[in-house]
Amino acid sequence: MTTIGTRLFTMFRGRLIGKDADGRAYYEDRRPRVAHKRIKRWVIYRPGEDPSAVPAEWWNWLHNADENPLPPTARKPWQLPFQPNLTGEPGGYRPPGSDYNGGRRPTSTGDYEAWTPDS
Repeated sequence: MTTIGTRLFTMFRGRLIGKDADGRAYYEDRRPRVAHKRIKRWVIYRPGEDPSAVPAEWWNWLHNADENPLPPTARKPWQLPFQPNLTGEPGGYRPPGSDYNGGRRPTSTGDYEAWTPDS
C-alpha cells in the first residue's frame, strides 16, 4: 500500500514511464539531480503485494542497470511467469518429515550405506 507521502512525491516529482502487465506503475524523477549519478526510479505496487513481484523486464531498469525497460516481446518462450515465494505460508513447500506434515518420515529403503573412514 502506498503512503500519502509517496503519493505526493510521485505526483510532484514523478514521471510515469510505464506499467507492466499486472498493473504496477513505474516512475522516474522528472528533474534528475546533478549531484546524484543515478536517476531516482521507483514502482507503485498493488495493495498487499510482495516487492519481489517486479518482472524481469523492469528489474534492470528499476536498478539503473539499463536505460530503458525491456519490451515484453523480449521474453523468451522458456521464461516462466512470476510465482511468489510461499515460504512460511500454507502453500509453501513442506518436505517429508516436516512437523507440518505430521512429523513422520518414510522408512528408509535400505539403499543408503553410511560412510566410514578407512582405518
